[in-house]
Amino acid sequence: MKNSPSFVGLQWFTVAVMALLLSTGYLKHTEAQRVRCDPVEISWCLQAMVSNMPPSSTCCQRLKGQEPCLCRETSDPTFGGYLRLPGARRVAAACGVNFPNCR
Repeated sequence: MKNSPSFVGLQWFTVAVMALLLSTGYLKHTEAQRVRCDPVEISWCLQAMVSNMPPSSTCCQRLKGQEPCLCRETSDPTFGGYLRLPGARRVAAACGVNFPNCR
């Protein structure tokens, strides 16, 4: 059965479909899928977000690690409100983090 023409044809068809899906980006992992999104990581930046204090290096490191997750985390019931403050964009800019325009 392994060498039958229909089995070999099925293998080539499967490979061709996978190649097509990969080349179009359909099966590509997004950055947010590779990063563990954890809104608690944002807590390291709360003091800087609600005051005029500059962010700490720990804050920037944690914020950079959550960059692909920021849109998702803006809806978090605990920390999302802080990410919607103007101070969050200021902290992100100071840390060199691209703060997305979430819809």
